[in-house]
Amino acid sequence: MLVLVSLVTRRLRDQFIRKTRRVKAVQEQFLLELLRVQETTEVGQVLGLSKIQTVDQFREQVPIWPYSQYNPYLQRVANGEHNIVTPDPLIGLNVTSGTTGDRKFIVVTKRSQRLINRTNQVAMGFALTLARQQKRPLGQLLVTTAVISTGVTQGGIPYGHVSSSGLRLSDRIYRYVFSQPYDALKISNPVARHYVCLLFAMNKRHTGLIGATFPVLVLRLCDYLDRFRDRLLDDLAAGTIPTDLSIEPDLRQTLERLIRPQPRRAAELRQILKDTGTLTPRQIWPDLAFVITAKGGTSNFYFQRFADHFGDLPIFGGTYASAEATFGVHWHFESEGAILAIDNGFFEFIPADQWQVEQPKTLLATEVKVGEFYRILITNYAGFYRYDLGDVVEVIGFYEQAPLIVFRYRQGGTLSATTEKTTEYHATRALQAAQRDHGVQLKDFCITLSEQITFAYYVINVEVSADSPLEDPQAFLDQCDRYLQLENASYGEKRTSGEIGEPRLRLLAPGSFTILYARQIKPGMTDAQLKFPHISGDRSFMDGIEVEQEIVL
Repeated sequence: MLVLVSLVTRRLRDQFIRKTRRVKAVQEQFLLELLRVQETTEVGQVLGLSKIQTVDQFREQVPIWPYSQYNPYLQRVANGEHNIVTPDPLIGLNVTSGTTGDRKFIVVTKRSQRLINRTNQVAMGFALTLARQQKRPLGQLLVTTAVISTGVTQGGIPYGHVSSSGLRLSDRIYRYVFSQPYDALKISNPVARHYVCLLFAMNKRHTGLIGATFPVLVLRLCDYLDRFRDRLLDDLAAGTIPTDLSIEPDLRQTLERLIRPQPRRAAELRQILKDTGTLTPRQIWPDLAFVITAKGGTSNFYFQRFADHFGDLPIFGGTYASAEATFGVHWHFESEGAILAIDNGFFEFIPADQWQVEQPKTLLATEVKVGEFYRILITNYAGFYRYDLGDVVEVIGFYEQAPLIVFRYRQGGTLSATTEKTTEYHATRALQAAQRDHGVQLKDFCITLSEQITFAYYVINVEVSADSPLEDPQAFLDQCDRYLQLENASYGEKRTSGEIGEPRLRLLAPGSFTILYARQIKPGMTDAQLKFPHISGDRSFMDGIEVEQEIVL
């Protein structure tokens, strides 16, 4: 099955590479075919899509819309009305996590899902080709993402988060390469789901891949492994699933029929634990080829902790995607850039000097420049036209004619004591650099604003790993401040002038971010959708969290 998957994905990768050599033609063909399919919908008629024959016409005639413009139409879709944003029958709705506002519905059809599946397969084709070139063995995939639907709309349409629906609606062939039973991913309780997936995977010595939506979830998997390792070894030897785990009764029966006692494997792992004092993923699965998780944004902050669990194992970014669209395909272990997904959507780019313009001038994929930041617009089969998601990307190069893009931050998610607009990208780079300089490992961090509003200052809240103490908090705070000034010139100017006060460092009690993560998971939201904010203008964000020490400059 792995050989078959490898052959299919490498063929799709080769087809995609050929398309990157004629980006303009591929993008134009995608757009015009989409307009002909969608022109009879209600939104298509409002926008006059039937009259559009060229790319330039499309850009002149169709306005740039945020989600609020689409919301009334998508609410009608959720209520069961047809041919509103797409003529195709719906197979479900994706729903966003709501971390940057109210949740949003996004239509999913067989056509749109087929394109998403193809792009995912292209990415896997790049990864498997790299693994073969580097003589990395291929093995089964360990994932712990839930595949359950969140609910059903008033119109009877099932909806769920994209990470869940993506796995649920992916080609069934891929279920055969999981190192845990597919039914284990139906467990709704996250602790029980992680435990059961680890239990089954620990018997699969030749597991070769570990996948998670975000890097923090990979680290959470490692934390579960460390926390439950003794119980896991006992259950592995006995072939049992603990009765105190919260598992739906029908799923428990199915999984208990599948599990078998593995005393030899348990003894092998116990010996590793006895000899080394640790039981890391790399020790359990020596054939691991790479980890698949998101790159860009705040990911690099978490990657600094990967070495403890995975050594020098490569990290592959998969795809750069959201609930609304797939934007890019990762192509190399060493690069954080993703190739623009030119056959999955029609893309435009808003230059930084146009961000304050209501209907800005845009650039096409072949017109962007390396080193520049852009807001990216998407037109796709989810019924969006020139949709402004707010994602800010940096172009870091080109793959043939296609730009290599990196997600940097979501516009609107900024921190301002006055008007400096510090982004998550600024904050993450600053804390990452200070962490590196001081040889310390942070569990996580979040920068908030002081309680005092006039001459406000930044409060840098951190939880330090137990095995990596912060020897000089004063110097660490000073470095954080210096790096923030370097990353965000506006912050630097206002710090120098005294408009923004001196920052403070708060060392939080162990387990603080576990509490904060739990607060962020809203009703109906899965743990895989957690996008923890590393900056927050909400002055009550850290309420109730124990501060062990506060340091001032």
